[in-house]
Amino acid sequence: MKTYKTLLFDVDDTLLDFGAAEKLALRLLFEQQKIPLTDEVEANYKRINQGLWKSFEEGNIGREEVVNTRYSLLFKEYGQEVDGVLLEKSYRGFLEEGHDLIEGALELITDLQDKYDVYIVTNGVSKTQDRRLRDSGLHPLVKDIFVSEATGYQKPMKEYFDYVFARIPNFAVDQALIIGDSLSADIKGGQLAGLDTCWFNPGMKLNDSGIVPTYEIQKLDELYRILDAN
Repeated sequence: MKTYKTLLFDVDDTLLDFGAAEKLALRLLFEQQKIPLTDEVEANYKRINQGLWKSFEEGNIGREEVVNTRYSLLFKEYGQEVDGVLLEKSYRGFLEEGHDLIEGALELITDLQDKYDVYIVTNGVSKTQDRRLRDSGLHPLVKDIFVSEATGYQKPMKEYFDYVFARIPNFAVDQALIIGDSLSADIKGGQLAGLDTCWFNPGMKLNDSGIVPTYEIQKLDELYRILDAN
């Protein structure tokens, strides 16, 4: 029977509600710029942003290109030239304010911290993730936080996980489980690194990616069923 010792949790849309944080940050940014944020503009932003992050996950572009070009690319579609770096700085400040928790996240991590070695594995910006994790109350509950910006690699790259594994005392890959909402980053990355994987899929999205997780849950407290069974 397998016994898990180490739990690796993604942050955005796994423990923290990134959708809510992003929506607030975008609204404040566009208010600051005195530009109406319509549903169409928001949808176009998300399309551009998701495409850039996908290229980042695939190792085709760097994080700086993602964050510093998304607004210039968005406004270019509407015939406007803007300073993408300046807008990113404003957006980042607003985004850091967003630390709404996914339902049950704080209770889950509070309970698991005494029974498992709990770590954070996240793609993103170190300063932003640190602030959000501190404000949410999660920061002191985990043993360490590994942000892609600080590691020089990102999920799903095997090098990212090699970096993480090398910094966890007495780490055993066959006693570790990664929990996350992204098939392309968390689940694929975990598989490339030899980990068991748990896909957090609260929206019950169809998985036609060909990436098959070890487990799938719709609510965080369903993780207990998996841990108790192993």
